Amino acid sequence: MSLRDLLNGLPIPILQAPMVGASLDALAVAVSEAGGMGSLAAGALSPEEIGRAVAGMKARTGAPFGVNLLMAPRAEPAAAELDAALARLAPWYQALGAPLPEAPNSFAVDFEAQLAAVTEAAPAVASFTFAILTGEQVEALHRAGVLVVGTATTVAEARAWAEVGADGICAQGFEAGGHRGHFLAEAEASLVGTMALVATIRAAVDLPVIAAGGIMDGRGVAAALALGAAAVQMGTAFLLSDEATTSAPWRRALAGAGDDPTRLTRAFTGRHARGVENRFMRQMHGVQDDVPAYPVQNRLTQPLRAAAAKAGDPEMLSLWAGQGVRLAAAGPAADMVRRWWAEAGEAAAEVAARTGRGTDG
Repeated sequence: MSLRDLLNGLPIPILQAPMVGASLDALAVAVSEAGGMGSLAAGALSPEEIGRAVAGMKARTGAPFGVNLLMAPRAEPAAAELDAALARLAPWYQALGAPLPEAPNSFAVDFEAQLAAVTEAAPAVASFTFAILTGEQVEALHRAGVLVVGTATTVAEARAWAEVGADGICAQGFEAGGHRGHFLAEAEASLVGTMALVATIRAAVDLPVIAAGGIMDGRGVAAALALGAAAVQMGTAFLLSDEATTSAPWRRALAGAGDDPTRLTRAFTGRHARGVENRFMRQMHGVQDDVPAYPVQNRLTQPLRAAAAKAGDPEMLSLWAGQGVRLAAAGPAADMVRRWWAEAGEAAAEVAARTGRGTDG
């Protein structure tokens, strides 16, 4: 089956975005069972955890689902860089009464081992963010029966994924919450809005395009489909769902967010990401270009963020969210998916009537 056929066969062409720290198997299964397609955020999971999770999900649903990996580069920072980074973070650890961590020996789970685990587990779809697979890696996934989706923030990245044999493109617009998926140019050169990105990628590559970024309700779903997207991917819209693993202070920050609360920062992880602005982001803004690149800074702030979550302090948490966060609401994920699809139908009918294409026109 092609990815186009899989997406066309979904009762509801809404995909749940993989969000490390906020989405695991329960949310993915709920979305797939509702007629959309869920995705396991496996970027921080060990190979063994990936295998167990996929097997468990297959036992709970016969519907297709995806698994996402973050392609973290191998990191070997110099001791002086680590010392400077930890000194920069020391006042924040002190403010929480948490000990400053020792310089770690490793900074991320080995991607090659994760990829082998995903290939062996063979979910319907595997998606990738932060970099690009080789043609040989794509072929290995295809031999295992896995369809491949590459994240692209520019047309050039979409073309690159097409050249290595990907089955589809997830077009991540500037509006999207969490980490930017750019890999061919710097973040500032990869900030294309979702509407423009979907349209230009569709014109450039003959692959199904999944629209991602700023889609929070049925009207957004209808708009993306009208642009020619084969499906939409929604992440921030699920952050307050019953099945999301979002921490309590993160949920409170999202629920109380104002109209335009998000900003891009690399202070938390060393890679640009969008979240609700807080004190850490504001006070670290002036030095954010000095922090080590992902995954080093991400590893150094993990204990800080864990301590902040335990203390219920959102000011030192990475409150990842997209530009439409003000529209997020709580409830069961399945109900959300079905409501958004009904809203999309209503929006499409309104447009049809406006353009004289309705049944009476």
